[in-house]
This record gives sequence, structure tokens and C-alpha cells, in this order.
Amino acid sequence: MMNIFKKTIFSVLFSLLIIGNVNADKIKIGTEGAYPPWNSKDASGKLIGFEVELAYTLCRYIGQQCEIVEQDWDGMIPALIMRKFDAIMAGMSITAERQKAINFSQGYADEVASLAVMKGSDLEGMDTPEGINLTLGGSGVKKTLKTLTGALAGKTVCTQTATIHQNFLESGDVGKINLRTYKTQDEVNLDLASGRCDVALAAAVAFTDYAEKSGKPVVLVGPTFSGGAFGNGVGVGIRKDDTELLKAFNKAIEKARKNGDISRIATKWFGFDASM
Repeated sequence: MMNIFKKTIFSVLFSLLIIGNVNADKIKIGTEGAYPPWNSKDASGKLIGFEVELAYTLCRYIGQQCEIVEQDWDGMIPALIMRKFDAIMAGMSITAERQKAINFSQGYADEVASLAVMKGSDLEGMDTPEGINLTLGGSGVKKTLKTLTGALAGKTVCTQTATIHQNFLESGDVGKINLRTYKTQDEVNLDLASGRCDVALAAAVAFTDYAEKSGKPVVLVGPTFSGGAFGNGVGVGIRKDDTELLKAFNKAIEKARKNGDISRIATKWFGFDASM
């Protein structure tokens, strides 16, 4: 009886030791490092940006250390599932399609999308509402999409591959267009500036950040987009089976929001409060 009791105690202690070791591990967070100001790299190659700073803040609330790792955008979800890292913070919008493969935390920021052209384009001054929500729909949205369909006809429209922006442009909502996709947003920006793209679609702040840093006369045109194919804000992507980590991030985001951390960090990197 005593041997059985000792074995039981040993098993419990061993289990606790394993759990303790797991909890002591760093949380590895994948980001692209090529989507400023959400995430990017400085001149030395160090990962920086809104989500990098926010990730360290959330990990402090969770009570664990963070390690931010770089991952190409188009391999982000497969790398998470293959356990290269534990979570995604890469300007990834919460969409029904992505939720089939992974879970998301509550949203921590809005990613309003916009079309952009170079100054002097015939698309400047396009007469559309300031913003449309595809989820709400209605006659106003239909009218705007009809206007965009006519304006984009025959144009070369550029966007980053495997994004909500590509999904929207391929949805048929703005008719058939000459779509050109790129591996990174930097490549989209460069080809827009060089004239290889007539117009591009991305997060509005990605274009304004590029214009400010490069001095290029990039102009936002048409409405801003949200809802529908554009998702329901940006959240932390987590594997389906990591339910405890999901709970931990949700609690951390709630604390960071209440304490004003997300607003402060967003204003620092975006120039405005993009928190949800």
C-alpha cells in the first residue's frame, strides 16, 4: 500500500513539474515584419511596429516572456499549425474562412482598407462615400460598388497575395479587373509608385505610412472598406487546440484595452487610435 501511495505522489509531482515547465516557456509569436506600421524591421533588422510592441505588452499581462519570430505572410497559418510558433500577430483580420483553420482572440485593432493611386491619376476625386461596411450592405453599398466597378474597369489593380484584399478583388463585387498580386506589401508599394499598378488595395495606414516615409505622392481614393470579406478587426491567431492560451490572450487584451495600452501604442504607430 505504501509503495502504491509513493508512486501516486511521484506521478502527481512529475505531472506538476511538466506543467510548470510548459508554463515557464516563452510564448512564440509569429509576425511578418514587412507590413508597416503593423509590423516591420528597422535598419538593423530588428522587428518593430504596433503589433511587436503590443505583443510584449500582452505577454506581460499574461505573465510570460515573448519571443517574436519572423514568418512570410503566405506561410503564416501553416507555420502556426505546424507549431513553429504559438500565436500570430501580423495584421491578420478575423474572417470566417480563416476561422475554419485557427481560432482568433477578440479583436485588438481595426484594419480599415482603402484604394490608393499616385497623385495625378484619373481616379483621384472618385465620388464615393467615405466608408462602406460590406456586412451591413444596402442600397448605398450597392451604388458604391457599381461606381467602383466602372472606375476600375481596364485598370491594373495590385494587392498582397493571400489577403482579405485579394479575396475582395476576386469576389466579383467590383467586376472583372486586371489583378496583380505580390508576396509583400513593400512590393505593392514599389510597383504602385513606379506606375506598374494603376491602383492598389491594402490597409489605409499601410499606404499613408509608405507615403510619409518615402515622400512619394500616394493618394487614398474611393471609400474605406470594412466588414464582409474584410473581416471583423484584427486579432491574435491561435491553434484550435490551444484553448488556455486563447483565454489568456483574451484576458490580456481586455486588460490592455481598459488600461489604455492599446490606444496608446496604436496612436504611437498609426497616428490615431485604431483600437477596437
